[in-house]
Amino acid sequence: MLGKIFKTIIGSKNERELKKLAPIVEKINEFEHLFKGLSDDQLKNKTGEFKQRIAKGESLDDILPEAYATVREVSVRVLGMRHFDVQLLGGIALHRGKIAEMKTGEGKTLAATLPLYLNALLERGSHLVTVNDYLAKRDAEWMGGIYRFLGLSAGVIVHDMDDQKRKAAYNSDITYGTNNEFGFDYLRDNMKYSFEDCVQRDLHFGIVDEVDSILIDEARTPLIISGPIERSQDPFYATVKPSIMKLKEHQDRVIRTILNKSEALMREGSDDDKV
Repeated sequence: MLGKIFKTIIGSKNERELKKLAPIVEKINEFEHLFKGLSDDQLKNKTGEFKQRIAKGESLDDILPEAYATVREVSVRVLGMRHFDVQLLGGIALHRGKIAEMKTGEGKTLAATLPLYLNALLERGSHLVTVNDYLAKRDAEWMGGIYRFLGLSAGVIVHDMDDQKRKAAYNSDITYGTNNEFGFDYLRDNMKYSFEDCVQRDLHFGIVDEVDSILIDEARTPLIISGPIERSQDPFYATVKPSIMKLKEHQDRVIRTILNKSEALMREGSDDDKV
């Protein structure tokens, strides 16, 4: 009873967290009228300006309001789409590494352009992980207009691409792709004999679309690279096989327990569990 009264008076944890972000949204909105008066070239030059400010010691959080306002104005000019406050809130939460639950129609695709652009300013790459090749290609092309206007490159990783094209896509400022493609590229890179042959660079910042599906539902499906090998006559493998099988069984039990607990928490979770 007291808990309900407390929540009614001061709001849920989720509501309190969102209220903390309100001043940042206000700062972004304050730049809107100013940026409407800028020419296209002045807006394009913002990317170089932000990079210089970062090089001089400013943090991403310092330039976030102005950077988000820049992306919003470019989106209006290029796509005819304006980021609303709910999308600004989602973009701030994603930049901070939170899970942002957005309702259908609230524009999560557009919201993701904000933190992707901001983190790409560090020139270490930003990734967006989505559920299928169609969405990866669609969003990379659709939102790519914003990034290209601002002088950044956008790449996409899809099935049946050769290593040269994959490496070029990963070297883009912003890269879209599916969880399977990112995962298998990671596995294949770990099988390469030299770093020059690897397609991925060091991982920096990523956003996972449909995070519950990718990190929980699909977590039951392992990514495995395997192939036939010559039968070994070494008795060592037969000796250690029972121990390995026991270890695998124990590992499977641990993973199933974690997944079951995660699914139970998601089914029973309240607003306090969401950000």
